[in-house]
Amino acid sequence: MTKAVYLAHLNPVTKAHVEIIKDLQKKSERVVVMPVIFLKNGKEINSRSFPFDFNLRKKMLEAVFGDSITISKNYTFNAPFSRYLPPLLSPSSWRLRRQLSKGLNHDYFTYTGDKAERLMLKVYGLHPRIGSRKEISASSVKTKLFNAAKGKNSTWEEDVFPEVAKIIKENWDVVEKFAKIKDETKRVAGMKFPADGYWSK
Repeated sequence: MTKAVYLAHLNPVTKAHVEIIKDLQKKSERVVVMPVIFLKNGKEINSRSFPFDFNLRKKMLEAVFGDSITISKNYTFNAPFSRYLPPLLSPSSWRLRRQLSKGLNHDYFTYTGDKAERLMLKVYGLHPRIGSRKEISASSVKTKLFNAAKGKNSTWEEDVFPEVAKIIKENWDVVEKFAKIKDETKRVAGMKFPADGYWSK
């Protein structure tokens, strides 16, 4: 069975993400979606860049796709996140590689729209296929959400499916919380990590 493995932040799930997953469904027999998770002492780290936790993102995906996709927790980083760098030389990065491929047979490919991430997937032998970023980005949707939380005019609902918009509205306190907080994100080697937990466990 050919599987397509989609690695993404999905924070939140946008129309672009849905378009990518539907396209992957046409090219494979099963799509495995792996939303990235950052853990510190076993607890998920959320921030302005990563406001919605795994359970909410899983709920968003299920609202659109039901059980037609598999949602996996295998794309998980454990603090300190600095342990995964530099790529290739870090033993933790190879443990993550084994974690990503756990349960997959040889007949699979990975997908990411991020060029740096795609290069890493190739180096780690995870069979990446070329993808391109869609017009709608999760970052732009987050900006619109935070603007809405501040009382500004916003068109964020145009960028997500109604099922996802409903979940976001039901959890509007999450949007309001992070709209007031400074973005604490560490960008290293083309990847984004929460600053909290980057150096410490």
